[in-house]
Amino acid sequence: MRATIAYTSARILLLVVSLILLYLVGARGLLLLALAFVVSGIASFVLLSRQRDVMSGALMARIKNGRQRTPGFRARIEEGARAEDEDL
Repeated sequence: MRATIAYTSARILLLVVSLILLYLVGARGLLLLALAFVVSGIASFVLLSRQRDVMSGALMARIKNGRQRTPGFRARIEEGARAEDEDL
């Protein structure tokens, strides 16, 4: 979770910096927003590749652990459903 927050914060920071720099250069309105998204996207692709790899690794580990826990969770749900059926 920490890696995702760090990566997202860095992306937002790059967007804000791009907005400020492009505003100082003279871009305004919709052009400012469009250019800021493009510039920050390219910059994040180059500058944040290491953080993106860390984040994706953390997310994959979390997904992998979640899949391993699912059968136990499913078994508890089934057990509860059977107990409710027996009450009827």
